[in-house]
Amino acid sequence: MKKITFTICITLICSLFIIANGQSQEEMQKWMEYMTPSEMHQMLAKADGKWNEEITMWADADAPPQTMNSSCVNKMILGGRYQESISSGSFNGMPFEGKSVSGWDNARKVFVSTWIDNFGTGIIYMEGPWNAKTKTIEMKGNMTEPMSGKSVQIRETMQFIDDDTHLMRQ
Repeated sequence: MKKITFTICITLICSLFIIANGQSQEEMQKWMEYMTPSEMHQMLAKADGKWNEEITMWADADAPPQTMNSSCVNKMILGGRYQESISSGSFNGMPFEGKSVSGWDNARKVFVSTWIDNFGTGIIYMEGPWNAKTKTIEMKGNMTEPMSGKSVQIRETMQFIDDDTHLMRQ
């Protein structure tokens, strides 16, 4: 397995090198812009550190809300291109762990994010634009609804109220 992975990595690197050598100066410039962290990445980096999370959930509009306190540690990875967030807490007496990787896609001009946790076995993928006026990322994506096994659309907004306060709604 290690030899296969290594061979695949070497093949990928060689292919990128061959493609890069055949590119024009303009095409090389586009690659450089694509791979260089931007001001949007710097904005994400401001959220690095340990956060306390206060979570309120409604299973049904008529039911009382359920609450959960957890903590989250954010850290920029891969040279400041992505932010890894690791959450942990307890919900209804069960330990909770979750992990996301988020970033700004320089080419498409959208935020992208994945989420996994120990309350499921699927991977959630979302993407969405930055709204500078409201200081909000508006993400949309899909997840598997476990009762039916079908994909359902989901929505999440993250509003940056100030450097110490963020409000997420799903």
